[in-house]
Amino acid sequence: MRAVLSKTPGGPETLVVEDVLDPTPMKGEVVIEVKAVGINFPDTLIIEDKYQFKPARPFSPGAEIAGVVEAVGEGVKGVFKGDRVIAVPGWGGLVERIAVPAASVVKMPDGMSFEEGAALIMTYGTSYYALKDRAKLQPGETLLVLGAAGGVGAAAVELGKAMGAHVVAAASTNDKVEFALELGADNGLIYPSGPMDKAAQKALSGELKLASGRDGADVVYDAVGGDYAEPALRAMDWCGRYLVVGFPAGIPALPLNLTLLKSVAVIGVFWGAAVMRDPAAHAANMADLMRLWAEKKIRPRISRTFPLERAHEAIQALGDRTAMGKIVVTVES
Repeated sequence: MRAVLSKTPGGPETLVVEDVLDPTPMKGEVVIEVKAVGINFPDTLIIEDKYQFKPARPFSPGAEIAGVVEAVGEGVKGVFKGDRVIAVPGWGGLVERIAVPAASVVKMPDGMSFEEGAALIMTYGTSYYALKDRAKLQPGETLLVLGAAGGVGAAAVELGKAMGAHVVAAASTNDKVEFALELGADNGLIYPSGPMDKAAQKALSGELKLASGRDGADVVYDAVGGDYAEPALRAMDWCGRYLVVGFPAGIPALPLNLTLLKSVAVIGVFWGAAVMRDPAAHAANMADLMRLWAEKKIRPRISRTFPLERAHEAIQALGDRTAMGKIVVTVES
């Protein structure tokens, strides 16, 4: 079978497509014929050895997949050959077939495409865990989303609205803000691209607070980091919750005196670790997401698709931070 492989640390240009042996299901596993692979920001990091996990090489990137169960290992119950399923292996997904623990797969609802399935779990799973479990977002609160047109940011916008929040979408271009408004955001603003000095950060803080209402945001969803973090923190209301989700603009150094002055809680969001530590809570969240999808309250927006042999272009497009919504690689065996 074909597989996209990382054999040496580096950017997307270092990836190669080669033939490898087909997997065989071990006890408790299923083999999935992969139909689509969602591309996520960790894919840009893991191939450069910059992610929290560093798999042994050669390995295939691709953290989430959708496909059809092709073979079932010994002892598997409740999952059958021919089932349409979603799985989040973490890496290894940019292949024609993959073996995963049967207990980790999620069955796809009728009517959900493989492209949608591959674009759903990581972004919406991360954002739902962040908003529901970490921030405990309440109806009527104001949610400020930084990077609102990206994969997790777009999911946060939709989920925030589904949870009854007033959503303010912040992004780097007018097109991205318009995209977030189409997702249901109540208000939006464009922030500067690139590094900002203190004067520019102060100006941005004022704009963020103005957009969030008189008292500022109750919850900040920060999937950007860098020079945007401190202005967002300054634009928060009393007892706000600041969600640390990602750092494509760099890891910020927050002035902790601001958290004291406003009794703000800075809360880390490590969805992957949470899934492993509490599988029951993860399963309940997945059931909620499938219900929200069935109710048409969430819908993955797929901006571009690439075939398997051009997976490096898909990862490059995400790394360039020009994509809106999700990028998906389609796989034809």
